[in-house]
Amino acid sequence: MSETHVNFMGGSPLNRLSWLRTSHAFLNALVDTPSTRWVAFQDGKPLVSSLAKNNRLALLTTADVEPLLGSKPYFGQGEKEDESAVGGLPILEAARFRGAPVVFLGLNETQVNDFSPALPHEQLAKTLSGTSYFSIDVTNASQTEIDRLLHVSSPAANGPVVSFSEPRGATSGMDQFDAAVFAVARSLVDWNFRNKFCASCGSPVHSLWGGWKLSCTSLLPWTDNTGRKPCPTEKGLHNIAHPRSDPVVIMAVLNEAQDKILLGRNKKFPGKFYSALAGFVEPGESFEDAVRRELWEEAGVHVWDVKYHSGQPWPYPANLMVGYYATGDPSKLVRTDLDNELEDARWFTREEVRAVLEHKEGTNFTKNDYPDAKTPEGNPLAGDAAIRDSQIREAPASVTAGAAGGGGPPFRVPPRTAIAGVLISDWAYEKAHVLLKGRM
Repeated sequence: MSETHVNFMGGSPLNRLSWLRTSHAFLNALVDTPSTRWVAFQDGKPLVSSLAKNNRLALLTTADVEPLLGSKPYFGQGEKEDESAVGGLPILEAARFRGAPVVFLGLNETQVNDFSPALPHEQLAKTLSGTSYFSIDVTNASQTEIDRLLHVSSPAANGPVVSFSEPRGATSGMDQFDAAVFAVARSLVDWNFRNKFCASCGSPVHSLWGGWKLSCTSLLPWTDNTGRKPCPTEKGLHNIAHPRSDPVVIMAVLNEAQDKILLGRNKKFPGKFYSALAGFVEPGESFEDAVRRELWEEAGVHVWDVKYHSGQPWPYPANLMVGYYATGDPSKLVRTDLDNELEDARWFTREEVRAVLEHKEGTNFTKNDYPDAKTPEGNPLAGDAAIRDSQIREAPASVTAGAAGGGGPPFRVPPRTAIAGVLISDWAYEKAHVLLKGRM
């Protein structure tokens, strides 16, 4: 099960062609290919086309975004407008200094391509079978340009409503392909947006490798560094120059009989929302170490039999959720006085959780549950935990009284588009039996 399960936003359908990111000849030729499509973002919100309850990425053509790209060349730009970069300098590999921020996401292949090293990169780009994808960040574009994308672009002309939408609400109606493309696009757009200056010397940075690397402008051949110490990034490899993924462990804690589950409610969660507990992996610890530490710090629970389930990219802004099951003891105290992140935590029975999963509103979330659309990553951890009192918590009647019948569910849990929802529902319907059966 752990080898085959693919979570929503996972499955990465694009061939990322990472070895070709340094080639401005290749990237410039892809931009001019008629089949190339662009995914646009404004303040972290994707441009989507909506029809009924289905959301799709509003895929733009190069003609749609051309006014935002700046002057040619789009990649391998030199010091001055319309100037190409000098060849052979790593600091200028597919460099971009002007125009909206752009990232080459990869190629959706319609058949296996022959990436012959004998072909010049420009010719190779023209012979590929499939659709190339780029992202573009239009956060700083004029309102005139934004209106053009919303009302005159090719997706807008095809009928559906086109808008920049709160990302969590938007992805809830996407298929697996669009969600996976969205995940890599949003993480890269966010990383390029946040990192404007060199972490070593404070100089501005510029884009390389089709948006997959940032380099200090003090290293450019035309920069006057008189009176300045050389930037430490001049030599060696530096993780500050490459996109980051922040690993987060997320875990469903079960009792020995596997008929109860520990769920928590973060203070920032929408109303009546409970989820699996989660936390960032810290330096010097394995994923399993982080599972044990986080559950102790957030809920005062000691666990054992830590078992991996699956992973999920979570682009709010750049998390990698790593899902686990673990075993705990419901008879022990649930501590709430350590890191104070949770409002509540308690043990639920399988019947209680199933009742919520089978209620029409039990896993239903909309953009209204994420009111701060400008910072959708406000709480990236679907289950990050801390608790309010120090006592054993079984779900009381006020929380667990039958979800069936009139009214809403007694509480809500994540949908299966989030790995927390997969962990919870797989346990509730005993789909995790193959994974867990050896623990008794």
